This record gives sequence, C-alpha cells and structure tokens, in this order.
Amino acid sequence: MDENQREPGVLAGGEETCSECGSKELRTDHARGEIICASCGMVLSSRTIDRGPEWRVYAGEDQSRRSRVGDPPTFTVHDKRLSTTITRQNKDAYGVQLTPKQRAQMYRLRKWQARSRVHSSLDRNLIIAMAELDRLRSQLDLPLIVKEMAAILYRRAVTKKLVRGRSIDAMVAASIYTACRKRKIPRKLAEVARYSRVNRKELGRCYRLMLSRLNVTIPVVSPVDFIPRFGTALQLPARVQQKAANIVRDAHEKSLTVGKAPAGVAAAALYIAGLLEGTPRTQLQIARITGVTEVTIRNRYKDLVKKLNTRT
Repeated sequence: MDENQREPGVLAGGEETCSECGSKELRTDHARGEIICASCGMVLSSRTIDRGPEWRVYAGEDQSRRSRVGDPPTFTVHDKRLSTTITRQNKDAYGVQLTPKQRAQMYRLRKWQARSRVHSSLDRNLIIAMAELDRLRSQLDLPLIVKEMAAILYRRAVTKKLVRGRSIDAMVAASIYTACRKRKIPRKLAEVARYSRVNRKELGRCYRLMLSRLNVTIPVVSPVDFIPRFGTALQLPARVQQKAANIVRDAHEKSLTVGKAPAGVAAAALYIAGLLEGTPRTQLQIARITGVTEVTIRNRYKDLVKKLNTRT
C-alpha cells in the first residue's frame, strides 16, 4: 500500500478516525472507491468495497426484474408488503417446468398462503379500504405522498375504533381530504365527495370526527395554493399566475381574505390578473374550472378592485 494511502484508525467504540489528523469527518467517494478525510484531505483508503448489485440496468423494467428483493414496505397495502407471495409461474428456480404432481402441490400451498394473509376482520377491512383509497387517489390525481398519509390516518382511525358503525368509504374519503389539507394540496370537500360514494354531509361529519379524535392539526388554506392548479386548467401563462398570487398577497396584507372562501378569492384574482396581462378568461370559464359560482367571482372581483385600487 502507498505510504500516502493509510488505513483509517479505529477507536474503542468502533468509530473510524483519520490516521493523520485524528478527525472523525470521513467522506466516501463511491465513484472512485476512496475514503477521504474532510479535514485534511488525506486519502485513507482507495479500495473500498462496492456493496451495490453486480448487474447494470439500462431500462426501468430491468431493475424490477433483476432485483432480488421485493417492493419497499408501504402503509397503502393491507399487509404493508411484509408477507410472502407465491407466484403463479409453474417453474422452479432454474426455470424448469414443474411436474403435474408438483403443480398440484403448489396450487394447494398458494391457496393456503392467500388465506393466511387475510385471516382477521381487520385485514378484510384494510383490503377494502386500501382498494377504495387507490381508486380515489386515481380519480383525484393526487401524489403518492398524499395516498401514504391517508393510509396512515385511516389505520389510526381503525386503531381508535372510529370505523366501527360507519361507512368504510366515508372514512377513506375523510382520510383523503385530511391528507390533502395536511399537505396543502388544493382539493375541496365537494370535489372529494363527488368522486367518493358518500354525500358531502357524511364526508364532513367523518372529517370533523377524525380531527377531534386523532388530534390532527390542519394548516390554514391560502388562496395562493389554488392558483397553480386553477391557472393550469385555464391555460394561463406563468406571468398571469404570478400576478394573481401577488394580488392575493396584497389582499391578505389588508385583511381582505378574512372570512372568504380561498377558492373564490383565487378565482377572482385569476380573473383580475387575466384582464391586467391581456389574457382574459370569462367569469363563466373560471366558474366551470374552479367550481365557484359566477356571483361569488363578481363579488370578490368588486371587493379586490375597489380596495386594492386596481384598474382593469
């Protein structure tokens, strides 16, 4: 070994240190295979072991096919992907077809393995709930982080026995809406109720129950959160959306948004910004996209123009 490449020292507790300056700040360069001291720059080792896979991947499907482990655990599956699964390929580890006797045996093992995964009422409840959660997430076009949080909230509700005597669909929809509010994803209660199998009144009741019994804190919704979504749906350029966001911030500083629905303020701000930037949208177009009535848009528009001294 080169005299300029020394092995790192080891303390009594097993922690590595620099043999030159005694620093504990060691950095590993995986591309070069080196361990470097961040304090003095000494190369302590130039032959570190690559603990990654020995195969290379050139396409996304190759990675899932060559991986020797399953998918990571997730709360969106009833068993969190921790149970084993017997595949339906009637082949052994070497790719050889199984004999008829072996296929019959694997069929029985596969059947009992599937039964063992769902052996309690809780598992059956979670299977139904996670399927509904996946459907709602797809209908509402929500990110995976919202789906994961909604699954955690629903599991907490099951632990607290809040689902007993209530509709599974209603509690799942309430979990989705609560997760959207937590992550500041602009979705209205009526919109979630439209895609769920429960009405808005039942959804609101379950949502308030989850807030009170699970001690969930919800951040205040700002009209700015709705502007990117509404602006994209209205095909407004970025400068119009930025102008609308500035209008909302000015209105917030003058307390003009207090007691007003955030979606209504955002719709009016987009209407004003479109007029100012020369890309107008009619109140009817905005109302259809935002779900706010034209009367509300006109009222918010008049208040903002009058009190912000904006000339349109």
